Amino acid sequence: MIVATMAKPDGGGSSTGGRAGARRVAFTDGGNPHAAGCVVAEFGRTKVHVTATVAEEVPPFMRGRGRGWVTAEYSMLPGSTDTRTRRDRAKVPGRTMEIQRLIGRSLRAAVDPAALGERTVTLDCDVLVADGGTRTASVSGAWVALKLAAAGLVRAGAVPRDPVVLQVAAVGVGLAADGSVLVDPDHAEDAAASTDMNVVMARDGRFVEVQGTAEKAPFSGDQLGAMLRGAREALGEVFRRQDLALGA
Repeated sequence: MIVATMAKPDGGGSSTGGRAGARRVAFTDGGNPHAAGCVVAEFGRTKVHVTATVAEEVPPFMRGRGRGWVTAEYSMLPGSTDTRTRRDRAKVPGRTMEIQRLIGRSLRAAVDPAALGERTVTLDCDVLVADGGTRTASVSGAWVALKLAAAGLVRAGAVPRDPVVLQVAAVGVGLAADGSVLVDPDHAEDAAASTDMNVVMARDGRFVEVQGTAEKAPFSGDQLGAMLRGAREALGEVFRRQDLALGA
């Protein structure tokens, strides 16, 4: 059973102002016996169910190279927001496509494709409850599900070594209207923020991806540095919760 919870107060001071750290973060068993890895990632009220599926094949452009592939799909389920979200049917919306590409890129950065061999791991991230930070919760939870799937491959002798070579997690940060830094903002905080940023980072401190947009007014280099410091501090705790979820 995976159970790892980080409790952080919603208030509290910090050197940059705003909220001092991430909301309550939890990684719990997703309860799917058919999945190679399954976890529910919670950041505050946001809740994402993630499953990992392993297929003994790769996309056509990867065939014959002896290397594996990691990809992701993302969906906001009906009932995840205060008005019913329509299911993705014939066409994947642009926002959905952007998010699942982010998740896929983030997880591929964590994997040695040669160690994975010619197989594909698909991470399905289904948002059960949305209250801000669904993409960052998806990345953080998907890494746990990926690690569980890789451990199964190692136990079965299907791979020569663990293909997951980096630990990866993500968190949202932003700037409030007064210029203070928001760490892991919920929906209301994010909607009112003057800057919105998503930070994906490896455990060793290197950045995998940084997505930042000035929603109202441009931000300075000092403010960028403050947001990145806030993200780094919060991700330290998220990494520890991932460790605990896996029994490390």
